[in-house]
Amino acid sequence: MKKKTLSTLLFVLLAVLLISCKAPDNTLSDAAATDTAADTPGEDPEGSAAEDSNDDDDFRIGIVTGSFSQSEDDRRGAEAFQEKYGMDRVTLAIYPDNFTEEQEVTIQTIVDLSEDPRMKAIIVNQAVDGTTEAFRRIKEKRPDIICIACEAYEDFSEIAPVSDLVVCSDFVARGYLIIRTANTLGCDTFVHISFPRHLSYETVSREVAVMKAACDEFGMRFEMEEAPDPTTDVGVPGAQSFITEHVPGWVEKYGQNSAYFCTNDAHTEPLIKKLLECGGYFIEADLPSPMMGYPGALDLDLTAVSGDFEKILETVENAVVSKGGAGRFGTWVYSYGYTCSAGLAEHAKNVLTGESTLTDIGDISRAYSVFSEKAEWNGSWYTDTGTGERSDNTLLIYQDTYILGDPGYYTGSTKVEVPGKYFTLQ
Repeated sequence: MKKKTLSTLLFVLLAVLLISCKAPDNTLSDAAATDTAADTPGEDPEGSAAEDSNDDDDFRIGIVTGSFSQSEDDRRGAEAFQEKYGMDRVTLAIYPDNFTEEQEVTIQTIVDLSEDPRMKAIIVNQAVDGTTEAFRRIKEKRPDIICIACEAYEDFSEIAPVSDLVVCSDFVARGYLIIRTANTLGCDTFVHISFPRHLSYETVSREVAVMKAACDEFGMRFEMEEAPDPTTDVGVPGAQSFITEHVPGWVEKYGQNSAYFCTNDAHTEPLIKKLLECGGYFIEADLPSPMMGYPGALDLDLTAVSGDFEKILETVENAVVSKGGAGRFGTWVYSYGYTCSAGLAEHAKNVLTGESTLTDIGDISRAYSVFSEKAEWNGSWYTDTGTGERSDNTLLIYQDTYILGDPGYYTGSTKVEVPGKYFTLQ
């Protein structure tokens, strides 16, 4: 497989962001950016790589993610960090799949980590409903614990005040860039697949507004389809079956030059699988990764190359090309969920050891580079459309999009200037 050389080291992001490709008010020119129960504290099985064992830095870091069925990449990133530093230093926990109806369980799962007197940082990825309340309770009793939320489901106005750092995929820039890429590939219709719970979130609703406006700008048709919420009684199997059954009809209805986007991880695998069979385009997942949806859709076993994203990409790309999908499917080379779980925990460790400042974008970049060495990222501090104020602890980020093909290629999305008008759309 041929493909362009991967981009410059992630820590170059600081320089990129200082000149930012966004509107002036959204640049980083001022950046200075359980298994339902926790693992048993103190266990460090023989062979664990507890590299950070300095007695002067006696602390523990907790990472809370969804399950493999809901967010595999998030969980694998957490496991990679635990493998790097050992179970004695890193505690993992999983919130319930049905977190909307088991919110108190979710809250308690997060809060329970703070009962460990050695716990000094807690990262929640994805920060589902209940994270805000969990962080509030933690801060009341343990203000010394660093609380980091990734992919916040609750409004930033609620979760940012009780968090030390919030990091989300850049729903504003990506809303524009995904449509721009679809247009460049020749798509004339963009189909957004979601459900009421997700559409009630600010991140999703604003992204929809940006996508609609971008479709108007590029002369494309914008359509919305509703699919079942996997956290309801239908569960993940029912939600996935719905996608499998409806994609053929959608492609027939909207045509072969239609591009599709879904806001839920569980919908991604059946969507990719059926688009490979029926036609249509898939620019990238909501939380992009070559491991998001592709392995299941292509029946791939990536165990042998686990954690090696260049080899994972090559395997996925070859499989997509063999099924006739060249030029129609895209991703980020390095998993967003994986990198966030591991990278934010790495950043927290560096802050705790005095090597980094919590909201310094250069420090965040260096931590991310440990787990996405050759990626190119861009982003901006979140701006509240109501007040026009820029947050000092909420960072929106995105990685360059890669189109799978023979050869595949980067779209250069991190270097595209996103028109300033999109940052004020509501």
